[in-house]
Amino acid sequence: MLRLVFDTAALQSGEKCKLSGTNPSFVNLSAAGQASRYDAKNLQRGRVESGYCSCVTIEEIIGLALALFVMCFGVAGGVLPGLPSTPLILLVAVGHRLYFGPLGASTVTLIVLGALTLTSLAMDYLASMYGAKKLGATWRGVLGAVVGGMIGILFSLPGIIIGPFLGALLFEMIGGREWKAAGRAGLGAVIGLFVGALGKLACCVAMVGLFAGNVVVRSLNQAL
Repeated sequence: MLRLVFDTAALQSGEKCKLSGTNPSFVNLSAAGQASRYDAKNLQRGRVESGYCSCVTIEEIIGLALALFVMCFGVAGGVLPGLPSTPLILLVAVGHRLYFGPLGASTVTLIVLGALTLTSLAMDYLASMYGAKKLGATWRGVLGAVVGGMIGILFSLPGIIIGPFLGALLFEMIGGREWKAAGRAGLGAVIGLFVGALGKLACCVAMVGLFAGNVVVRSLNQAL
């Protein structure tokens, strides 16, 4: 007589059941009922396929990967003028939650991400204004630093470093200041711009890490 033996531990670890015996004419399934029971939640989500049980679905993995890919542009925007930074990361996190529902970031996490977004924007503004005021720059210098940084992106790293200063210097001189005073004011605007960029970068990295960690933990908890 043949008997189909189901190993509960093997099923939980995603392995196939084992068939033992020598007579193929009869299979005794009387002892298999309890051992072959799949997790109903996983089965409903399509996590159990062909006798295997996976922790997360392919859709969830692709969704998280795409979200993190787009968020990388937000991280780059923390240091590159003209690119969205923390608002883009927050928008992607909210969109991921709307699509995946309970498998997305939690409500508390989204609130924290929103708070970090507001903090980064306030930090960027205050740092720019403080640097400008400290060395006598006006709003023209700050605007010129931003414009110069956006143009400087086209010239790689040297342009990113020199562009904000030249933009601030030019805009201050257009406002009627002498080149020495304009240069000092431009330097203040650039210092404030870079200090704000460092603050935004730190917030961006924290937001991406918080989002990814929370989504992974919630997905694994839903799979158990």
